[in-house]
Amino acid sequence: MRTGTGGTAVASGGRNVLALLDQRVPTSFYWSLTLLATIGGFLFGYDTANIGSALPFIPYPLSGFALGYLVAGASLGAAVGALAAGRLADKLGRKSLLVVDALIYALGALLSALTPNATVLLIARTLIGVAIGADSAIATGYIAEYAPRGRRGALSILQQWMITVGILAAFLVALVILWAMPRSATTLDWRLILGVGAVPALIGVALRTRMPESPRWLLRRGRFEDAKRALAKLGIEVSVADIGFTARKLHAADEHAERVRRRIWSPGVKRALIVVCVFFIFQQISGINVPLYYGPKLLGPLFQAGNSKVSSTIAGVEVTAIIAAVNVVATYFAFRWIDRMGRRKISIAGYTGMAVAALVAASGLLAFHGTARIIAVMVALNAFVASFAVGVGGTGWLIQGESFPTEIRGQAAAIAASVDWAANFALIEVFPTWQSSIGLGWIMLCFAGISLIAIGFVYRFLPETKNRSVEEITTLFERQAAGDWRAGIISTKDADAAAA
Repeated sequence: MRTGTGGTAVASGGRNVLALLDQRVPTSFYWSLTLLATIGGFLFGYDTANIGSALPFIPYPLSGFALGYLVAGASLGAAVGALAAGRLADKLGRKSLLVVDALIYALGALLSALTPNATVLLIARTLIGVAIGADSAIATGYIAEYAPRGRRGALSILQQWMITVGILAAFLVALVILWAMPRSATTLDWRLILGVGAVPALIGVALRTRMPESPRWLLRRGRFEDAKRALAKLGIEVSVADIGFTARKLHAADEHAERVRRRIWSPGVKRALIVVCVFFIFQQISGINVPLYYGPKLLGPLFQAGNSKVSSTIAGVEVTAIIAAVNVVATYFAFRWIDRMGRRKISIAGYTGMAVAALVAASGLLAFHGTARIIAVMVALNAFVASFAVGVGGTGWLIQGESFPTEIRGQAAAIAASVDWAANFALIEVFPTWQSSIGLGWIMLCFAGISLIAIGFVYRFLPETKNRSVEEITTLFERQAAGDWRAGIISTKDADAAAA
């Protein structure tokens, strides 16, 4: 018998509550909790995509840099928000940060809708970006800390699915508003398009307060009674003695690991961070946001039914909404396949599809004209987005959430998320100049080449993590850093056997 936190008596024996958590069959509560955790993903999608529909009607004079920042500023703010959230999430917990993020989303959306000038609008977009970055740094890590190992991929992939739903919602909301009030495009419409995001954000503020804190985080902080209550909400009834027993096992494992690595930012953790960051860079620079962010501007003139700015914008938004709908549907297959195929195979398949689709799009833009060109480009762009949605988008957020030790998961995931957003910002900011220099067709050829390089990276460096606990994944990266680079790459028989 020993004394735990707050004077609670803790027996020397018990059950490993994390093993029970890893083996739990997800109930409806798990799915509803994950949807609530990923509401930030919906806002992420909505608030990054809505600017494309509102941009043609914003009446404020904007210089070249300010115009680019209006589109890309949310991404830059997201990089800052992700870095700021990491240490706070590890110190204060996951739940409290998720609540604050939803509040920042709401404030940013309301400020965007009510802005009196361009300066306030740019500040509002940056504020939204901070919330996007913080939420993206925390949400998947939070999910990974309660999700059963056999369904962690499916649960975590909901983050990417919610992003795609948010993107589609942004275009659908813009269409409804522009169809209903075409004469108010430069006065009321653009404000409504930007401000509607406050509604789900405020719902998120209210509902996220009822979420349980991460049981792994509570256990690591020595808050055994709170961990017991959090586990009970997840359908696992255990005693404080069980939690104390698990804490001692983790402590013993930590001491053994400490003798090997001497510090928490071990070679394995650093390797995991580099792998996740490079995966995120490829995820962004392979071009996914070009059709989603610039679709209305690029495709509108091809499908324009009239000569007015409103008709051109509506045509572009309609076409981009189709692409966004394909994104939503394709992400469903990622949800279905990620735990069956594994992270490596589905990523390689996704980048392969992106490379082929980008080549087809380039051929259409460079060699075809008229209707044939439109058909080739539309089919290729939809295939490009679908391949990303199935194999790349959700996989990045999943490995970000599962690849780091609990003690520093917030910090490490935040660094990775900030790299993702910095790469996003760089592509969005440079694209207009890049397009004017070499044209969209040659850019698509570049995206095909980048996708092929990404395939080589995934094959050589990304271990297979399906059916492994988050603690086992940390060990996998330690083995790689110690020289066993084949760990988790050449064979996944051990993981499959453990799952069986």
